[in-house]
Amino acid sequence: MGNVMKYKGFIGSVNYSDADEVFHGKLECITDLVTFEGTNVKELKQAFEEAVNDYIETCNELGKEPQKPFKGTFNVRVRPELHQKAAMIAVEKRIALNQVVQEALEQYVSAR
Repeated sequence: MGNVMKYKGFIGSVNYSDADEVFHGKLECITDLVTFEGTNVKELKQAFEEAVNDYIETCNELGKEPQKPFKGTFNVRVRPELHQKAAMIAVEKRIALNQVVQEALEQYVSAR
């Protein structure tokens, strides 16, 4: 997985600004905005880990859950041909289209 860092179950995006000559990123999949930066990889990694630790500590102090809650619903846009094929599989298996999508996602995620 490129352009991300992982620490304590958190994921941070990684980008580079040529104009500022700095690496920067933010914590993903949280409800708050937490950013970090460094002029080299070592600094970036240290800043990322400090950002995660600070975020966890702040959440604990505030009594809030640090991870973003996911509802389990989201819109998926696919080519009409794929939509039709998936719908036909659902009819053949006598299951809902949502179940076809869920099974496909489970297979994809478990293969990674």
